[in-house]
Amino acid sequence: MIPDSFIQDLLARVDIVDLVDSYVPLKKAGANYAACCPFHNEKSPSFTVSPTKQFYHCFGCGAHGTAISFVMEYQGLGFVDAVKELAGRAGMQVPESEGRGFKDEKPGQTRPLIEIMARAAAYYKEQLRNSPRAIEYCKKRGLSGEIAARFGIGYAPDGWQNLQSVFADYNGEGIKLAGLVIENDSGRRYDRFRDRLMIPIVNPKGEIIAFGGRIIDQGEPKYLNSPETPLFEKGRELFGLPQARQALRDTNTAIVTEGYMDVIALAQNGVGNAVAALGTATTSTHVTKLLRQVDRIVFCFDGDNAGRKAAWRALENSLEVLADNKRLGFVFLPQDEDPDSYIRANGKAEFDRLVAQAMPLSDFLLRELGQRCDLTSSEGKAQLIYEAKPLLLKLPTPLLRLQLVKRLAEASGFAQAEVERLCELKSYTPPAPAKAKRTAPSLTRNLLRIVLHKPQLAIQLPIELLPDTPERPALIRLHQLVSSSDEISSYAGLREQLRGQPEEGIIENAASELLGQPFDEDEAETEFRDTLEKLHEGGQRRAFAELQAKANQFGVAGLSAAEKLTYIQLLSRHANRS
Repeated sequence: MIPDSFIQDLLARVDIVDLVDSYVPLKKAGANYAACCPFHNEKSPSFTVSPTKQFYHCFGCGAHGTAISFVMEYQGLGFVDAVKELAGRAGMQVPESEGRGFKDEKPGQTRPLIEIMARAAAYYKEQLRNSPRAIEYCKKRGLSGEIAARFGIGYAPDGWQNLQSVFADYNGEGIKLAGLVIENDSGRRYDRFRDRLMIPIVNPKGEIIAFGGRIIDQGEPKYLNSPETPLFEKGRELFGLPQARQALRDTNTAIVTEGYMDVIALAQNGVGNAVAALGTATTSTHVTKLLRQVDRIVFCFDGDNAGRKAAWRALENSLEVLADNKRLGFVFLPQDEDPDSYIRANGKAEFDRLVAQAMPLSDFLLRELGQRCDLTSSEGKAQLIYEAKPLLLKLPTPLLRLQLVKRLAEASGFAQAEVERLCELKSYTPPAPAKAKRTAPSLTRNLLRIVLHKPQLAIQLPIELLPDTPERPALIRLHQLVSSSDEISSYAGLREQLRGQPEEGIIENAASELLGQPFDEDEAETEFRDTLEKLHEGGQRRAFAELQAKANQFGVAGLSAAEKLTYIQLLSRHANRS
């Protein structure tokens, strides 16, 4: 739990321009600063940082937020870890209190567990240096000392309780919670990893959160990963991602393999943009994480049945997070080959050629579906559309979906419109031109713009007069937030209060429109009062119209005494204006 007041103080102390510039070099661009977006690949800068509003916005991919959001997105941290990271930079101590909680903070994800993993890693590295057998295995795999150091490789010697020499509290809860030991039915503990090459799994901050162990000789399982712990959730983590970050930017391509030894072998041979899922199928979270950094993902799996099944699961889990400007490809290696053996036998240039010529997602999808159906029969063609339907419904990309529908129509003999109807797809039609907005919506939009510049003005918003426009819920939320807190004085402060709220999106959109727009701080309150006056006049006109309609229907006698008084007053004002 972190108090809201601390969040506001932190945002007031951290300058977002200095923060972003420490990761991505910024250049002055008028009143703001600009750079090529760190969250997607681009050639011309569309990433803008506002020093006055203390937020960033990318007009290319839509990334948007405060200093906290930037650290979360760039380093892949949860909210609380991002706050702690920024607090450390600012020399502030994060307090703990009752109050605001964060769903993404895992109980038990504490510094003691990180320290336990670091101590274990240091022990394993020392054991590798002292084990001729493990060193010989690394040489046999073609691994240099530089690559071993880059990935922090170590060795867990044979034996049941070697870690007892490292941890005096071998029977304590911490080492068990970290997944380093196993407890049998009788309560006796023993080391999880024995006689294995140890590969640390690292989070974006460079902290060890888990291990992967590769058996050195024969034995099962060949690969053994840490169990899920408060530090490690395998469906969210990708091995090698921190080490691959620069290569991902340079190539704009991520290569996903099945195992961490593949990643290490590719890095040893000059291919640094490879990552691996950890003992699980590629998930949509994995794909989303990669597509934030690159525009193309190539899945490189073995050419056997298991490899093709893994590729198909990756395809299924990728569809719902795809965008039309992102691409997926698939490489299938020859039988009995994996990326490690292939690149050692054929070299980097040949492996690069395979990646460059990877089978596009659309070709793989149609090939796999076609192999399941007998396309020489009517039944098989019907089955093709049946199998394709759930996949097409997952796709959020209208352009790719349209291409797939056309190719399915050709393969099945159905007309394109019939495929769309049978798969319950809505045909794409260009959106109708937006109708010109009337005065009332533009007034609420203007109020939202002013309040985002000067949050304290939200207290004065006449909630009862706000018309039913898209901005109304956002204005009400801002009124509630600012009225209940003396700490909020900037858009960045508001933004963090709105995290996860329904109104977050429309306020972000409004804030992005402010970039580059002139705003006179001295005239803000005058403009605010003028807008409220127009809003009040609009409310009177609506009230008069409603009362007049009632009077026309039921006569003046049909109005209550209060309504008659209001009607007469409004009628008089209406006559004076006329």
